[in-house]
Amino acid sequence: MIERAAAKQVISLASQFKSLAIVGPRQSGKTTLAKYIFKTKPYVSLENPDTRQFAINDPRSFLEQYPKGAVLDEIQRAPDLFSYLQQILDDNKKPGQFILTGSNNFLLQENISQSLAGRIAYIFLLPFSLAELKGTEQMPAGINEALFRGGYPAIYDQPVEPVKWYPNYISTYIERDVRQIKNISNLGAFERVLKLCAGRIGQLMNMHNLAIEAGVDHKTISSWLSVLESSFIIYLLRPHFQNFNKRIVKTPKLYFYDTGLACSLLGIQKPSQLATHPLKGNLFENFVISEMIKNRFNRNESNNLYFWRDNTGNEIDILIDEGTRLYPVEIKSGKTITPDYFKGIHFWNKLTGKEGGSIIYAGDQAQKRSGAIDILPWNKFDL
Repeated sequence: MIERAAAKQVISLASQFKSLAIVGPRQSGKTTLAKYIFKTKPYVSLENPDTRQFAINDPRSFLEQYPKGAVLDEIQRAPDLFSYLQQILDDNKKPGQFILTGSNNFLLQENISQSLAGRIAYIFLLPFSLAELKGTEQMPAGINEALFRGGYPAIYDQPVEPVKWYPNYISTYIERDVRQIKNISNLGAFERVLKLCAGRIGQLMNMHNLAIEAGVDHKTISSWLSVLESSFIIYLLRPHFQNFNKRIVKTPKLYFYDTGLACSLLGIQKPSQLATHPLKGNLFENFVISEMIKNRFNRNESNNLYFWRDNTGNEIDILIDEGTRLYPVEIKSGKTITPDYFKGIHFWNKLTGKEGGSIIYAGDQAQKRSGAIDILPWNKFDL
């Protein structure tokens, strides 16, 4: 088993809160982590039809089977359990009683906010980060392989090719999870929207154009994007609104939580195709941003990542809001450092009167430049 960086936080939170929710996309390793850490607790999968029917039809009796708590997997499948869990947790002050896992953030948060607020801690578990793969035999040999394979544990645990695994994952996700979240009848159109999103990685989200290309209305697109976001498929990077310039862009940018999934949706069949692919730069930017998000989630920190752009073309790929300052990060997919790499950070530092920043690129050499600017390789950054 590849050690998960989030394990320490899972153990710590379970020692402080009565219950813990481990949330993330399907197949991200939530069940494996929960069963590994909480070996002594009974494991219950609510994906099992018989178990789920018992939990739905008689939730009180179902929970009475586990007086010392349990790992309840995919609990959003039996939403009535949350109300009954509230009473159990109120009657017993012992921490770490029930460990809940779920692959739909919207359904979980909706039920938890209604019944378990203040009684439960959250931690988000995404697919493997590069930091988790370092030092293992599974570490990608280069950036193209890292982009193509993505981070889903099944790609690394089983002798399965990404080009075969991801289409099945997408099919299962659409058939099971999408139907569960929304009563979507036109699954073909939904999958078309998913593929159109993959072609828009790193771009400002334009729902009007997306609706026209997909052949559905604006409200439908908005609803479907919320489904994709709440099930950890797409990620919308929000712009920072601090008004250094009156004409800043306020539309979010679209990314995927996993580049392997995005590559599959783009029809990429092998890593070598990425060398000349027109979206290679977008996918590299996506990869870096998803790694930064994973690092924060694994440390149980809030997401403090934004981008900044004005309508004259000046842009910073990532602004890290550190509270006392905004730290600029530029992402470049080239392997050779050029003067153009510094333009964005130099503009930002001149605008703010500050120094510092980082450039993450596809090369392998770290450097320190004037103005407190760090050059960081794709496989050696921790921001």
